[in-house]
Amino acid sequence: MLPATLLAAFLPLLGFVLAQEEGQISGPTSSSSAAGYSCDASKCKLPDCNCASTDPPGGLSPSDTPMFVVFTADDAVQSYTLDAVNQFLAHRKNPNGCQPKMTYYTSLNYTNYTLVTDWYVAGNEIADHTMTHVGTPPEAEVTGNLVALNQLAGIPLKEIIGFRAPYLNYSVDTLKMLAKLGFTYDSSASASIPVTEDDTDAYWPYTLDYGMANDCLVVDGMCKGEPKLPGFWEIPMYALFDERGIDGPHLMDPWLDTANGQSTVNDTATLEYLKSTFTAHYNGKRQPLGLYTHPIHVSLSVPGATVSNSTIKMINDFLDWAQMQPNTWIVSSEQLLAWVRNPVPVSQLDSFEPLKCSTPAVDPSLKICNGIPQNEEGLLAHCAFPDFPFYTCYGCPQEPPTPAQPNPPQATESGQARFRLSSNCSTPFWDPIKGECICNSATCAFTDQSRPIGPNGANLTGDQVSSGAGAASATESANPYVPFNAAPQLSSGVWTAALVGVVGALVGAYGAVGRF
Repeated sequence: MLPATLLAAFLPLLGFVLAQEEGQISGPTSSSSAAGYSCDASKCKLPDCNCASTDPPGGLSPSDTPMFVVFTADDAVQSYTLDAVNQFLAHRKNPNGCQPKMTYYTSLNYTNYTLVTDWYVAGNEIADHTMTHVGTPPEAEVTGNLVALNQLAGIPLKEIIGFRAPYLNYSVDTLKMLAKLGFTYDSSASASIPVTEDDTDAYWPYTLDYGMANDCLVVDGMCKGEPKLPGFWEIPMYALFDERGIDGPHLMDPWLDTANGQSTVNDTATLEYLKSTFTAHYNGKRQPLGLYTHPIHVSLSVPGATVSNSTIKMINDFLDWAQMQPNTWIVSSEQLLAWVRNPVPVSQLDSFEPLKCSTPAVDPSLKICNGIPQNEEGLLAHCAFPDFPFYTCYGCPQEPPTPAQPNPPQATESGQARFRLSSNCSTPFWDPIKGECICNSATCAFTDQSRPIGPNGANLTGDQVSSGAGAASATESANPYVPFNAAPQLSSGVWTAALVGVVGALVGAYGAVGRF
């Protein structure tokens, strides 16, 4: 068996390779002339059509518009990736007292399916990132991911509405495919020009009724009215900018980048441009800001972790500071889009359902494999595949899922086959062992834990703000957050088995880098 130190040496190298090719931009990816964009606002009306515009949707003034910080993660779901996300979000509250939710663009290589279930049941969005992390993906990579997430993680198909392309590599045909498959939105395009520039491409999310207005310089055949995909949304990824402005863009994992033309990473400089970009958005037209992460790069628990405590503190310092600005919310892509489709002023966010929080009302003593750790303890199936094993509530397949066969027959040697999620039951109420819903449409209940928003939308948010006794009691929910990463830990032998896959990923990533 290979020693843990050898595996630990490979993981940072894999992270380095991926960092070099994923989510990086070096300058503008669009321009007004390249976009050639024209939209008839008199015909394009919410909730199903929205023109690409820097103005807040629905005719709201910036002062009546919330400031949204969109938090996303890409790639495999493992205990160490959820630990990485939790260190930034688990201790926070939005202005209504709810824990912030995020979007996990999930690919299935090395994913532990039961953690996907747990993360979804905890209220987060699960979105598609292909099965095997392929840029400009063939349809089987996208549909296979949908099938496997549904069959092995119990995510309802109707809830998987978003997509992000690996390496942010996509084409016009990719967008057409997503619309054909019934996705609601894509979030692969870059907003690469600062909001302070007259020709900024930092548009609020928009539909493709009149074509794309982003990435016009980098994706062939796009913009100038193409592709026309009525009702299909683009949620741009908003770049951050250091002191160089338009010449100093940062997109995914900005804490890995050097700033201001320097040769080494500097957390202080990163914090400065995080704040300055936020301020430009906040004091302008309130376009959202994004923190787009690959959690492996900020994980302290993955073998061979290289991230520093200084970087973790810097990211939390930024979020603390951002949440102190009035009417700032940390949200998922899905929550952002829900607000854009039905924009309400900050004075009405108390009653805005998509930003509320609720907990499935399931008896904690009930033994049911449902994505809630205290209910499913001892009931998970362990699928001990040699390349990378995983746990699931929904029965082990005879072989690992692939794009060609995303739903292999169940292995039943060790017991009865488990039942896959019924289309008329919600995940936390479905018993895959008995094959029954523990409630019906009238009795499946969720407990609302949100509370009225205070007179200042920021006075009860953020770790620093809620640390006082008064604020803590005001934000306490009926069911305090328990990080949903409680599935059994994978054994040390699994890490050795994973080394084969890691080496393969290194070889593939090296080949991808060679194309640029």
